[in-house]
Amino acid sequence: MRSINIGILGLGTVGCGTAELLQRNAELISRRVGADIRIAAVVDRDLERPRPVSFPPESMTTDARRVIADPDIDIIVEVIGGVHPAREFIIEALQQGKNVVTANKELIAKHGSEILDVAGRYGRDFLFEASVGGGIPIIGPLKSSLIANRIEKILGIVNGTTNYILTSMSSVGKDFADVLREAQAMGYAEADPTSDVDGYDSAYKLAILSAIAFNTRIRIEDIYCEGIRGISSKDIAYAAELGYVIKLLAVARPFDGQVEARVHPAMLPVDHPLASVNDVFNAVWLRGDGVGDLMFYGRGAGSLPTGSAIIGDVVESARNIINGASGRISCTCFDKLNIRPISDISLKYYLRLQVADKPGVLASLAGVLGDHTVSISSVVQKSGGDMAELVIITHEVEEKNVQAAIGVLREMNYVSEVSSLIRLEEE
Repeated sequence: MRSINIGILGLGTVGCGTAELLQRNAELISRRVGADIRIAAVVDRDLERPRPVSFPPESMTTDARRVIADPDIDIIVEVIGGVHPAREFIIEALQQGKNVVTANKELIAKHGSEILDVAGRYGRDFLFEASVGGGIPIIGPLKSSLIANRIEKILGIVNGTTNYILTSMSSVGKDFADVLREAQAMGYAEADPTSDVDGYDSAYKLAILSAIAFNTRIRIEDIYCEGIRGISSKDIAYAAELGYVIKLLAVARPFDGQVEARVHPAMLPVDHPLASVNDVFNAVWLRGDGVGDLMFYGRGAGSLPTGSAIIGDVVESARNIINGASGRISCTCFDKLNIRPISDISLKYYLRLQVADKPGVLASLAGVLGDHTVSISSVVQKSGGDMAELVIITHEVEEKNVQAAIGVLREMNYVSEVSSLIRLEEE
Protein backbone atom coordinates (compact mmCIF):
# COMPACT_ATOMS: atom_id res chain seq x y z
CA MET A 1 0.00 0.00 0.00
CA ARG A 2 1.35 3.42 -0.99
CA SER A 3 2.24 5.86 1.81
CA ILE A 4 1.03 9.46 1.85
CA ASN A 5 3.20 11.46 4.25
CA ILE A 6 1.67 14.28 6.28
CA GLY A 7 3.46 17.20 7.91
CA ILE A 8 1.48 18.99 10.64
CA LEU A 9 2.43 22.60 11.38
CA GLY A 10 1.17 23.39 14.87
CA LEU A 11 0.34 21.10 17.79
CA GLY A 12 -2.24 23.16 19.61
CA THR A 13 -5.80 22.01 20.26
CA VAL A 14 -6.69 21.40 16.61
CA GLY A 15 -3.32 19.97 15.61
CA CYS A 16 -3.43 17.45 18.43
CA GLY A 17 -7.05 16.56 17.66
CA THR A 18 -6.13 15.92 14.03
CA ALA A 19 -3.19 13.72 15.02
CA GLU A 20 -5.28 11.85 17.59
CA LEU A 21 -7.95 10.94 15.04
CA LEU A 22 -5.37 9.97 12.42
CA GLN A 23 -3.62 7.70 14.92
CA ARG A 24 -6.82 6.25 16.40
CA ASN A 25 -8.43 5.39 13.06
CA ALA A 26 -5.28 4.85 11.00
CA GLU A 27 -6.20 1.39 9.70
CA LEU A 28 -9.77 2.37 8.80
CA ILE A 29 -8.69 5.58 7.06
CA SER A 30 -5.96 3.81 5.12
CA ARG A 31 -8.38 1.10 3.94
CA ARG A 32 -10.88 3.72 2.81
CA VAL A 33 -8.25 5.68 0.91
CA GLY A 34 -6.21 2.82 -0.47
CA ALA A 35 -3.05 4.34 0.94
CA ASP A 36 -1.23 4.53 4.25
CA ILE A 37 -1.93 8.04 5.62
CA ARG A 38 1.10 8.60 7.83
CA ILE A 39 2.15 11.51 10.07
CA ALA A 40 5.77 11.86 9.04
CA ALA A 41 6.64 15.19 10.69
CA VAL A 42 5.18 17.58 13.24
CA VAL A 43 6.16 21.16 14.05
CA ASP A 44 5.68 22.99 17.32
CA ARG A 45 7.41 25.85 19.12
CA ASP A 46 7.79 23.82 22.33
CA LEU A 47 8.59 20.14 21.84
CA GLU A 48 8.64 19.38 25.56
CA ARG A 49 5.20 20.57 26.61
CA PRO A 50 2.64 17.88 27.57
CA ARG A 51 0.09 16.95 24.89
CA PRO A 52 -2.56 14.22 24.53
CA VAL A 53 -0.74 12.50 21.65
CA SER A 54 2.84 11.31 21.25
CA PHE A 55 5.16 11.16 18.25
CA PRO A 56 8.52 9.56 17.53
CA PRO A 57 11.19 12.07 18.59
CA GLU A 58 12.79 12.03 15.14
CA SER A 59 9.53 13.28 13.58
CA MET A 60 9.33 16.38 15.79
CA THR A 61 10.93 19.73 15.01
CA THR A 62 10.60 23.43 15.66
CA ASP A 63 11.59 24.25 12.07
CA ALA A 64 8.53 24.53 9.81
CA ARG A 65 10.58 25.29 6.71
CA ARG A 66 12.54 22.07 7.13
CA VAL A 67 9.30 20.11 6.90
CA ILE A 68 7.99 22.22 4.00
CA ALA A 69 11.19 21.56 2.04
CA ASP A 70 11.25 17.81 2.78
CA PRO A 71 10.68 16.02 -0.56
CA ASP A 72 9.09 13.03 1.24
CA ILE A 73 6.20 15.13 2.63
CA ASP A 74 3.12 15.03 0.39
CA ILE A 75 0.56 17.11 2.34
CA ILE A 76 1.05 20.00 4.75
CA VAL A 77 -1.60 20.53 7.41
CA GLU A 78 -1.41 24.12 8.66
CA VAL A 79 -3.03 24.63 12.08
CA ILE A 80 -0.83 27.42 13.44
CA GLY A 81 -3.60 30.01 13.09
CA GLY A 82 -3.34 33.72 12.42
CA VAL A 83 -2.10 35.35 9.23
CA HIS A 84 1.68 35.36 9.70
CA PRO A 85 3.71 33.21 9.31
CA ALA A 86 0.91 30.85 8.21
CA ARG A 87 0.45 32.65 4.87
CA GLU A 88 4.15 32.44 4.04
CA PHE A 89 4.38 28.77 5.06
CA ILE A 90 1.35 27.79 2.95
CA ILE A 91 2.59 29.62 -0.15
CA GLU A 92 6.04 28.08 0.23
CA ALA A 93 4.52 24.61 0.62
CA LEU A 94 2.46 25.01 -2.57
CA GLN A 95 5.51 26.25 -4.43
CA GLN A 96 7.43 23.21 -3.17
CA GLY A 97 4.78 20.95 -4.75
CA LYS A 98 2.90 20.07 -1.56
CA ASN A 99 -0.86 19.95 -1.22
CA VAL A 100 -2.10 22.02 1.73
CA VAL A 101 -4.98 21.60 4.17
CA THR A 102 -5.87 24.30 6.71
CA ALA A 103 -8.50 25.36 9.23
CA ASN A 104 -7.36 29.00 9.21
CA LYS A 105 -10.49 31.10 8.62
CA GLU A 106 -8.84 34.48 9.19
CA LEU A 107 -6.12 33.73 6.67
CA ILE A 108 -8.57 32.46 4.06
CA ALA A 109 -10.92 35.42 4.54
CA LYS A 110 -8.04 37.88 4.09
CA HIS A 111 -5.75 36.08 1.62
CA GLY A 112 -7.71 33.10 0.29
CA SER A 113 -7.92 34.35 -3.29
CA GLU A 114 -4.15 34.95 -3.40
CA ILE A 115 -3.40 31.48 -2.05
CA LEU A 116 -5.87 29.79 -4.40
CA ASP A 117 -4.18 31.57 -7.30
CA VAL A 118 -0.80 30.18 -6.17
CA ALA A 119 -2.29 26.69 -5.80
CA GLY A 120 -3.70 26.96 -9.32
CA ARG A 121 -0.37 28.05 -10.80
CA TYR A 122 1.45 25.11 -9.24
CA GLY A 123 -1.34 22.55 -9.78
CA ARG A 124 -1.74 21.78 -6.09
CA ASP A 125 -4.66 21.37 -3.69
CA PHE A 126 -5.56 24.05 -1.16
CA LEU A 127 -8.43 22.72 0.98
CA PHE A 128 -10.12 24.37 3.96
CA GLU A 129 -13.32 22.57 4.98
CA ALA A 130 -12.46 22.99 8.68
CA SER A 131 -12.32 26.78 8.42
CA VAL A 132 -16.11 27.14 8.78
CA GLY A 133 -18.27 25.21 11.20
CA GLY A 134 -15.63 22.98 12.76
CA GLY A 135 -16.79 19.43 12.12
CA ILE A 136 -19.84 20.48 10.09
CA PRO A 137 -19.44 19.73 6.36
CA ILE A 138 -20.56 22.88 4.54
CA ILE A 139 -17.82 23.99 2.13
CA GLY A 140 -17.75 20.63 0.34
CA PRO A 141 -21.52 20.59 -0.20
CA LEU A 142 -21.45 24.18 -1.49
CA LYS A 143 -18.64 23.34 -3.92
CA SER A 144 -20.03 20.03 -5.18
CA SER A 145 -23.36 18.63 -3.94
CA LEU A 146 -25.21 21.95 -4.37
CA ILE A 147 -23.40 23.15 -7.48
CA ALA A 148 -26.58 22.96 -9.60
CA ASN A 149 -28.34 25.46 -7.32
CA ARG A 150 -28.44 29.20 -7.17
CA ILE A 151 -28.00 29.90 -3.47
CA GLU A 152 -30.72 32.34 -2.48
CA LYS A 153 -29.86 32.90 1.16
CA ILE A 154 -27.44 31.83 3.89
CA LEU A 155 -28.05 32.26 7.61
CA GLY A 156 -25.39 31.01 9.97
CA ILE A 157 -24.76 30.65 13.68
CA VAL A 158 -21.04 30.12 13.21
CA ASN A 159 -19.48 31.14 16.52
CA GLY A 160 -19.91 28.85 19.49
CA THR A 161 -18.74 31.37 22.11
CA THR A 162 -21.39 33.96 21.32
CA ASN A 163 -24.07 31.31 20.94
CA TYR A 164 -23.19 29.92 24.36
CA ILE A 165 -23.33 33.41 25.90
CA LEU A 166 -26.71 34.25 24.35
CA THR A 167 -28.12 30.85 25.31
CA SER A 168 -26.96 31.30 28.91
CA MET A 169 -28.33 34.84 29.07
CA SER A 170 -31.66 33.49 27.89
CA SER A 171 -31.80 30.58 30.33
CA VAL A 172 -30.58 32.31 33.50
CA GLY A 173 -31.52 35.95 32.87
CA LYS A 174 -28.03 37.32 33.48
CA ASP A 175 -26.44 40.18 31.56
CA PHE A 176 -23.65 39.88 29.00
CA ALA A 177 -20.69 40.78 31.24
CA ASP A 178 -21.61 38.20 33.91
CA VAL A 179 -22.10 35.37 31.42
CA LEU A 180 -18.89 36.28 29.57
CA ARG A 181 -16.90 35.92 32.78
CA GLU A 182 -18.48 32.51 33.38
CA ALA A 183 -17.75 31.44 29.80
CA GLN A 184 -14.10 32.45 30.21
CA ALA A 185 -13.85 30.51 33.48
CA MET A 186 -15.26 27.41 31.75
CA GLY A 187 -12.96 27.71 28.75
CA TYR A 188 -15.74 28.57 26.28
CA ALA A 189 -14.39 32.10 25.75
CA GLU A 190 -10.86 33.35 25.29
CA ALA A 191 -9.15 35.66 27.78
CA ASP A 192 -9.42 38.25 24.99
CA PRO A 193 -12.87 37.52 23.53
CA THR A 194 -12.83 40.36 20.99
CA SER A 195 -12.80 38.26 17.83
CA ASP A 196 -15.79 36.24 19.03
CA VAL A 197 -18.05 38.72 20.82
CA ASP A 198 -17.47 41.58 18.37
CA GLY A 199 -18.37 39.37 15.42
CA TYR A 200 -15.03 39.22 13.58
CA ASP A 201 -14.75 35.43 13.75
CA SER A 202 -18.24 35.11 12.22
CA ALA A 203 -17.35 37.65 9.54
CA TYR A 204 -14.30 35.63 8.48
CA LYS A 205 -16.47 32.55 8.07
CA LEU A 206 -19.19 34.47 6.24
CA ALA A 207 -16.62 35.84 3.79
CA ILE A 208 -15.60 32.27 2.93
CA LEU A 209 -19.16 30.96 2.57
CA SER A 210 -20.27 33.97 0.50
CA ALA A 211 -17.32 33.74 -1.88
CA ILE A 212 -18.13 30.10 -2.61
CA ALA A 213 -21.92 30.47 -2.73
CA PHE A 214 -21.96 33.57 -4.95
CA ASN A 215 -18.76 33.04 -6.96
CA THR A 216 -17.27 36.39 -6.04
CA ARG A 217 -14.34 37.56 -3.99
CA ILE A 218 -15.43 39.14 -0.72
CA ARG A 219 -13.30 41.73 1.02
CA ILE A 220 -13.58 41.21 4.76
CA GLU A 221 -13.67 44.98 5.34
CA ASP A 222 -16.85 45.25 3.23
CA ILE A 223 -18.84 42.98 5.56
CA TYR A 224 -20.95 44.88 8.10
CA CYS A 225 -19.94 43.52 11.50
CA GLU A 226 -21.63 44.10 14.86
CA GLY A 227 -21.18 41.98 17.96
CA ILE A 228 -23.28 41.11 20.99
CA ARG A 229 -21.88 43.43 23.68
CA GLY A 230 -24.98 45.63 23.47
CA ILE A 231 -27.49 42.81 24.02
CA SER A 232 -29.05 42.88 27.49
CA SER A 233 -31.14 40.42 29.45
CA LYS A 234 -34.07 42.82 28.95
CA ASP A 235 -33.78 42.49 25.18
CA ILE A 236 -33.75 38.71 25.44
CA ALA A 237 -36.81 38.74 27.72
CA TYR A 238 -38.72 41.08 25.39
CA ALA A 239 -37.76 38.93 22.41
CA ALA A 240 -39.22 35.86 24.14
CA GLU A 241 -42.37 37.78 24.99
CA LEU A 242 -42.77 38.72 21.33
CA GLY A 243 -42.07 35.22 20.01
CA TYR A 244 -38.40 35.58 19.06
CA VAL A 245 -34.93 34.51 20.13
CA ILE A 246 -31.76 36.58 19.70
CA LYS A 247 -28.80 35.03 17.88
CA LEU A 248 -25.59 36.39 16.39
CA LEU A 249 -26.26 35.73 12.71
CA ALA A 250 -24.04 35.69 9.66
CA VAL A 251 -26.32 36.58 6.75
CA ALA A 252 -25.66 36.55 3.01
CA ARG A 253 -27.83 36.65 -0.08
CA PRO A 254 -27.68 37.95 -3.62
CA PHE A 255 -29.69 41.10 -4.30
CA ASP A 256 -30.04 42.93 -7.62
CA GLY A 257 -26.53 42.23 -8.88
CA GLN A 258 -24.95 42.73 -5.45
CA VAL A 259 -24.36 40.57 -2.38
CA GLU A 260 -25.65 41.24 1.11
CA ALA A 261 -23.05 40.10 3.63
CA ARG A 262 -23.56 41.13 7.25
CA VAL A 263 -22.95 39.90 10.80
CA HIS A 264 -25.05 41.22 13.67
CA PRO A 265 -27.42 40.16 16.45
CA ALA A 266 -30.84 39.38 15.05
CA MET A 267 -34.24 38.35 16.35
CA LEU A 268 -35.39 35.07 14.82
CA PRO A 269 -38.94 33.70 15.11
CA VAL A 270 -39.02 30.84 17.61
CA ASP A 271 -40.17 28.44 14.90
CA HIS A 272 -37.15 29.06 12.66
CA PRO A 273 -34.82 26.02 12.54
CA LEU A 274 -31.89 28.12 13.78
CA ALA A 275 -33.80 29.33 16.84
CA SER A 276 -33.24 26.02 18.64
CA VAL A 277 -29.48 25.92 18.00
CA ASN A 278 -28.10 26.47 21.49
CA ASP A 279 -24.96 26.47 23.60
CA VAL A 280 -21.68 25.97 21.69
CA PHE A 281 -23.32 24.34 18.67
CA ASN A 282 -23.17 25.88 15.20
CA ALA A 283 -25.53 25.64 12.25
CA VAL A 284 -25.75 26.95 8.71
CA TRP A 285 -29.19 27.23 7.09
CA LEU A 286 -29.41 27.90 3.39
CA ARG A 287 -31.87 27.94 0.55
CA GLY A 288 -31.12 26.75 -2.97
CA ASP A 289 -33.45 27.30 -5.90
CA GLY A 290 -33.46 23.57 -6.64
CA VAL A 291 -32.97 21.85 -3.32
CA GLY A 292 -35.02 24.22 -1.14
CA ASP A 293 -34.14 24.68 2.52
CA LEU A 294 -31.23 22.81 4.14
CA MET A 295 -29.58 23.05 7.55
CA PHE A 296 -26.15 21.79 8.55
CA TYR A 297 -25.80 21.41 12.32
CA GLY A 298 -23.11 20.21 14.71
CA ARG A 299 -20.10 21.11 16.80
CA GLY A 300 -18.50 24.21 15.37
CA ALA A 301 -15.18 23.95 17.19
CA GLY A 302 -13.07 21.65 19.32
CA SER A 303 -10.08 19.43 18.70
CA LEU A 304 -11.81 16.31 17.39
CA PRO A 305 -14.67 17.88 15.39
CA THR A 306 -12.28 20.27 13.63
CA GLY A 307 -9.74 17.47 13.25
CA SER A 308 -12.44 15.38 11.59
CA ALA A 309 -12.96 18.04 8.92
CA ILE A 310 -9.21 18.43 8.40
CA ILE A 311 -8.79 14.68 7.89
CA GLY A 312 -11.63 14.70 5.39
CA ASP A 313 -9.61 17.19 3.34
CA VAL A 314 -6.44 15.17 3.85
CA VAL A 315 -8.21 12.11 2.47
CA GLU A 316 -9.51 14.02 -0.56
CA SER A 317 -6.04 15.40 -1.19
CA ALA A 318 -4.47 11.93 -0.82
CA ARG A 319 -6.89 10.49 -3.37
CA ASN A 320 -5.97 13.30 -5.76
CA ILE A 321 -2.27 12.50 -5.32
CA ILE A 322 -2.86 8.78 -5.94
CA ASN A 323 -4.80 9.52 -9.12
CA GLY A 324 -2.61 12.38 -10.36
CA ALA A 325 -5.50 14.82 -9.99
CA SER A 326 -4.16 17.46 -7.60
CA GLY A 327 -5.11 21.00 -8.48
CA ARG A 328 -8.42 20.08 -10.09
CA ILE A 329 -10.42 22.17 -7.57
CA SER A 330 -9.76 25.75 -8.61
CA CYS A 331 -11.06 29.09 -7.39
CA THR A 332 -14.60 29.73 -8.66
CA CYS A 333 -14.76 33.45 -7.87
CA PHE A 334 -15.36 34.45 -11.48
CA ASP A 335 -17.92 37.21 -10.75
CA LYS A 336 -17.12 40.68 -9.41
CA LEU A 337 -20.09 41.62 -7.27
CA ASN A 338 -20.21 44.57 -4.91
CA ILE A 339 -21.27 44.22 -1.28
CA ARG A 340 -24.57 46.00 -0.68
CA PRO A 341 -24.19 48.70 2.00
CA ILE A 342 -26.03 48.01 5.24
CA SER A 343 -27.71 51.41 4.89
CA ASP A 344 -29.62 50.18 1.81
CA ILE A 345 -30.91 46.95 3.33
CA SER A 346 -34.60 46.77 4.29
CA LEU A 347 -35.59 44.85 7.42
CA LYS A 348 -37.95 45.03 10.36
CA TYR A 349 -36.47 46.48 13.56
CA TYR A 350 -36.83 46.20 17.32
CA LEU A 351 -36.34 49.47 19.19
CA ARG A 352 -36.17 49.82 22.98
CA LEU A 353 -36.34 53.35 24.39
CA GLN A 354 -36.62 55.08 27.74
CA VAL A 355 -39.07 58.00 27.49
CA ALA A 356 -40.96 60.39 29.73
CA ASP A 357 -44.27 58.86 30.84
CA LYS A 358 -46.45 61.76 29.74
CA PRO A 359 -49.49 62.14 27.47
CA GLY A 360 -48.61 62.73 23.83
CA VAL A 361 -45.11 61.26 23.98
CA LEU A 362 -45.97 58.14 22.00
CA ALA A 363 -47.77 60.19 19.37
CA SER A 364 -44.82 62.55 19.08
CA LEU A 365 -42.41 59.65 18.81
CA ALA A 366 -44.58 58.03 16.13
CA GLY A 367 -44.53 61.33 14.26
CA VAL A 368 -40.72 61.40 14.19
CA LEU A 369 -40.60 57.82 12.96
CA GLY A 370 -43.26 58.57 10.35
CA ASP A 371 -41.28 61.56 9.07
CA HIS A 372 -38.54 59.05 8.23
CA THR A 373 -40.97 56.51 6.66
CA VAL A 374 -40.60 54.20 9.67
CA SER A 375 -43.97 52.54 10.21
CA ILE A 376 -44.83 50.98 13.59
CA SER A 377 -46.09 47.40 13.64
CA SER A 378 -46.50 46.96 17.41
CA VAL A 379 -45.70 48.69 20.72
CA VAL A 380 -45.14 47.38 24.22
CA GLN A 381 -45.08 49.96 27.03
CA LYS A 382 -44.03 49.35 30.62
CA SER A 383 -44.23 52.28 33.01
CA GLY A 384 -42.36 52.92 36.21
CA GLY A 385 -42.46 56.28 37.98
CA ASP A 386 -41.91 59.22 35.67
CA MET A 387 -40.36 57.09 32.92
CA ALA A 388 -41.70 54.46 30.57
CA GLU A 389 -39.90 51.79 28.59
CA LEU A 390 -41.15 51.45 25.05
CA VAL A 391 -40.48 48.48 22.80
CA ILE A 392 -41.37 49.10 19.17
CA ILE A 393 -41.40 46.64 16.29
CA THR A 394 -41.37 48.37 12.92
CA HIS A 395 -42.57 47.29 9.53
CA GLU A 396 -39.88 46.68 6.94
CA VAL A 397 -37.85 49.82 6.27
CA GLU A 398 -34.41 50.78 4.99
CA GLU A 399 -31.67 50.87 7.61
CA LYS A 400 -30.65 54.44 6.77
CA ASN A 401 -34.16 55.68 7.57
CA VAL A 402 -34.19 53.95 10.96
CA GLN A 403 -30.76 55.34 11.81
CA ALA A 404 -31.80 58.85 10.77
CA ALA A 405 -34.93 58.64 12.94
CA ILE A 406 -32.90 57.43 15.93
CA GLY A 407 -30.53 60.35 15.48
CA VAL A 408 -33.47 62.75 15.84
CA LEU A 409 -34.98 60.86 18.80
CA ARG A 410 -31.72 61.03 20.74
CA GLU A 411 -31.88 64.83 20.60
CA MET A 412 -35.46 65.10 21.92
CA ASN A 413 -35.96 66.04 25.55
CA TYR A 414 -38.59 63.38 26.25
CA VAL A 415 -36.27 60.53 25.17
CA SER A 416 -33.71 59.76 27.85
CA GLU A 417 -32.14 56.82 26.03
CA VAL A 418 -32.38 54.72 22.89
CA SER A 419 -31.34 51.51 24.60
CA SER A 420 -31.37 48.97 21.78
CA LEU A 421 -31.72 48.55 18.05
CA ILE A 422 -31.92 44.93 16.87
CA ARG A 423 -32.75 43.72 13.38
CA LEU A 424 -35.42 41.08 12.76
CA GLU A 425 -34.56 38.29 10.34
CA GLU A 426 -37.81 37.00 8.93
CA GLU A 427 -38.94 35.57 5.61
